[in-house]
Amino acid sequence: MKGYLHLENGESFEGTLFTTNQTTFINGEVVFFTGMTGYQEVLTDPSYKNQIIVFTYPLIGNYGINEFDFESKKPHVAGVIVYETKDTFSHYKAKYSLKQYLEKWNIPLLTHIDTRGVVKRIRTEGTMQAVISQQTETNEELYSPFTNPVSEVTSQQIQTFGTGENHIVLVDFGFKKSILDAFLNRGCKVTVVPYGTSYEVIKELSPDGIVLSNGPGDPKTLQNYIPTIKKVIEKYPTLAICLGHQLVALSLGGDTKKLKFGHRGANQPVSDLLNKKVYITSQNHSYVVDEESLKNTGLKARFKNCNDGSIEGMSHISLPILTVQFHPEAHPGPVESSWIFDEFIQNHCEIRREKLYA
Repeated sequence: MKGYLHLENGESFEGTLFTTNQTTFINGEVVFFTGMTGYQEVLTDPSYKNQIIVFTYPLIGNYGINEFDFESKKPHVAGVIVYETKDTFSHYKAKYSLKQYLEKWNIPLLTHIDTRGVVKRIRTEGTMQAVISQQTETNEELYSPFTNPVSEVTSQQIQTFGTGENHIVLVDFGFKKSILDAFLNRGCKVTVVPYGTSYEVIKELSPDGIVLSNGPGDPKTLQNYIPTIKKVIEKYPTLAICLGHQLVALSLGGDTKKLKFGHRGANQPVSDLLNKKVYITSQNHSYVVDEESLKNTGLKARFKNCNDGSIEGMSHISLPILTVQFHPEAHPGPVESSWIFDEFIQNHCEIRREKLYA
């Protein structure tokens, strides 16, 4: 059937719509992803909650969907837009086609749309609210943004994984499974706690280190939790990833701002100001830390984006804090920055343990 992408600016794009959803429209923030592969990980990354993803590569889905590369238990995107996809798939591990997987979860798929035109509009005017619909017209009331998507993706209970000596408490703002796997593969015990968990509960868990995870949305919607984050990161070694990185800045008096169209894809170049090296990284975010706001916070830039100079990570002048805007666990994308997990464990968590038990 015919389907339409209606942008908040009044423009519409026509394509072919595949959907089992009985509602006449699906709304979300329209963004684009530049990777040629990795669509399965993107669909199940909680950071994409309530977003309509436009894949820039013209053919998506040729290797299908397997049962191993999920980043969470279900997809979180509001809708998917591609130029072309196939019902057949080629990979020997694949169990479903892209179309079958999206139908299973009632996520609309809009194909044979001018994806290049949509992406050019986003790059020109920025990310915006949009609607996928069977109708040729829509109304302004459908473009309302979601207020706190983190509450929709966080864990509902405390869970512990692994039995290693180093105990990591992972605060879940919408974490990717690959982050958990990165610590388990390094012999850590990991306790995942829901966002909103109190400082007292975290203290009772006796962590050697804290990880503030990635997640969706504007970090300023989590203002009520900022005081807790401040108490936690001033007490324990902390690694913060993506949304967590932004929350660290806010908790110590810094500020964040929204990028025009964000950083999304598996080929974002990042410079390490300490080691004087450049890494190609995987990213997905709309907001960044405002460097000017870091004065008098104790935070300083550790990583910079090579394209636009924005902050991609921070350290603290006295506290054992390391933050990254990108995804060192990748999935999808290059894993050349995965050493960040080792640096955090060895330089922060293990040193804390040695001091405690000396």
